[in-house]
Amino acid sequence: MIVLQATHIYKSFGSVDVLKDATLSIREGERVGLVGRNGAGKTTLLKIITGNLQPDAGEIIRPKCVSIGYLAQGGGQECNRTVWDEMLDAFAGLIHQENQLRVLEEKMSAPNVTSNQALLNKITEEYTLLRESFSRNGGYEYEATLRSVLHGLKFTEDYYQTPVDNLSGGEKTRLALAKLLLTKPNVLILDEPTNYLDLETMGWLEKFLQSYPGAILTVSHDRYFLDTLAQTIYELEFCSLTRYTGNYSRYLTAKAEELERRAKQYKKQQEEIAHLEDFVRRNIARASTAGRAKSKQKLLDKIKPLERPTTDNRKISLALESSRQSGKEVLMVKELCVGYSGKPVSRNINFTIYRGERIALLGPNGTGKTTLLKTIAGALAPLSGTIRKGYHVQENYYDQEQTNLNYEKQVINELWDDFPELNEQDVRTVLGKFLFTGDDAHKLVGNLSGGEKSRLALAKLICGRANLLLLDEPTNHLDILSNEALEEALAGFGGTILFISHDRYFINKIATRVFELTETGIQSYQGDYDYYRSKKTELASLDSTEEKTVTEGKSNYLRRKKVQREERNKLRRYAELEDLICSLEEEIKVIENELYQPEVYGDHEAYRQKNRDLEELRKKLENYLTEWVELSDTIPD
Repeated sequence: MIVLQATHIYKSFGSVDVLKDATLSIREGERVGLVGRNGAGKTTLLKIITGNLQPDAGEIIRPKCVSIGYLAQGGGQECNRTVWDEMLDAFAGLIHQENQLRVLEEKMSAPNVTSNQALLNKITEEYTLLRESFSRNGGYEYEATLRSVLHGLKFTEDYYQTPVDNLSGGEKTRLALAKLLLTKPNVLILDEPTNYLDLETMGWLEKFLQSYPGAILTVSHDRYFLDTLAQTIYELEFCSLTRYTGNYSRYLTAKAEELERRAKQYKKQQEEIAHLEDFVRRNIARASTAGRAKSKQKLLDKIKPLERPTTDNRKISLALESSRQSGKEVLMVKELCVGYSGKPVSRNINFTIYRGERIALLGPNGTGKTTLLKTIAGALAPLSGTIRKGYHVQENYYDQEQTNLNYEKQVINELWDDFPELNEQDVRTVLGKFLFTGDDAHKLVGNLSGGEKSRLALAKLICGRANLLLLDEPTNHLDILSNEALEEALAGFGGTILFISHDRYFINKIATRVFELTETGIQSYQGDYDYYRSKKTELASLDSTEEKTVTEGKSNYLRRKKVQREERNKLRRYAELEDLICSLEEEIKVIENELYQPEVYGDHEAYRQKNRDLEELRKKLENYLTEWVELSDTIPD
């Protein structure tokens, strides 16, 4: 069944065409990724699909019974209620049913009802139907579900009574996502849902969406996310949509194959046309061959010329070079403590980085990754400990907030003022490689989009010719083609790189080592993101009877043993909760059946006592279910 369809959509802004004859369809339960370069019109299409923008022509079709939920890019929850109260809105229907059940219970125990058998039977039947609907729709688990989703998106109980207006912009966006997931629309439309999520939360979201009962349409630059989730990819290019079956990696392969096939067809047709034109030209004037020439001309006239296959593959041209080579040891950090205003964020940081290494700095949001990078770059003073740079080390720092850009300057002056030794032609050449051509060079920096500011910051980065690059989220705001260009440049860079990124695809392409930062120091893993994740899973699932060689010191061994003990305790409690839940559910069924017995509903006091017992058991069941759901999120599959 098709749950959503956009047919022959056209949209222009002034003289600029954004969508031309764009058609898209989504089937029930389908996971669809929408990709295309920045400015291609992806968000415009989502706004048209959700009714927030009217198309110039075309139609959006969906059955009346199909509900749509939309998370706009950067769209955050806004209200003055607490987090908990705002999230309860997602269950307004269930809460209404719950209140109706309480009202009916009061009615059934009222003396004027218990003494009237016909009226009691009528109310009891109404109560039974309502209770079955309430149970079927998750009425007894909705608080447990709410806690589970909030926990997965990093909202602990400390947040529950916090006013939504007091949250940061990123937290408001995560809260909007949480509420959308809880409302469970038939079609979930997400515009860059992984923004503001750390790696752990991205993993939780992917797992949640994989089991989501409805259809999903998502725009994302996160290729790892698209590979994990998407079953279908729509590419928006040259104002039109093309559908590909499979995830993002399969789409890349299929697109390349399609372009190659069309190129061969185009070449073959061009050769055929050239051959026919040559025959006609050589033979049309001679009486003996004029007839054949006219016949060939008719064939030529019937040929419908194929368009030359093209793709919008414009991307930044990035070549990173350093002015000179550094010594073997590039960065030595000992007993470092970093933070702000004397307040530590992370401490006991020890590591050595060697020439040519490309190290990803990972860790949950708030552990101090950016603080550490700024401290190494000299933008912050260390609270204690030492940072020593090696021989001939020259660093360059890429700030994810682009605070080093002057918004009052024109683009060309922003680059030229930092590198006055370049002539104008050199400056324009560099800007051209980053897609700033013609009048773009005279735009005010403050008027640039997020992607354009990122490209300008990267242009300044390559002109610095440093041999140590400190990069804080360099892929933010870049489209996929720009990400690929950056990956190629960094992979071929002869210097050393320490970078922060939430882009797991990017980390896999670049990293030769992973640093995991916690409040108590750094753990090093040789390899890329997939290796780091597999090692973390392996350490988390070690059984107490396994004997493992200690390769990273006694402290690391003890930490792993502690993790094992905690996992065993969780598993024991998980099994215990399942038994308790089953037992309570049986008790509840018994009491619910007893309520319909004449000796009970005919005895006012006995009926009220049974209802009190039932309410107590349901509360206990809800508490057990909440604990069970929270535990299930922490236990590996």
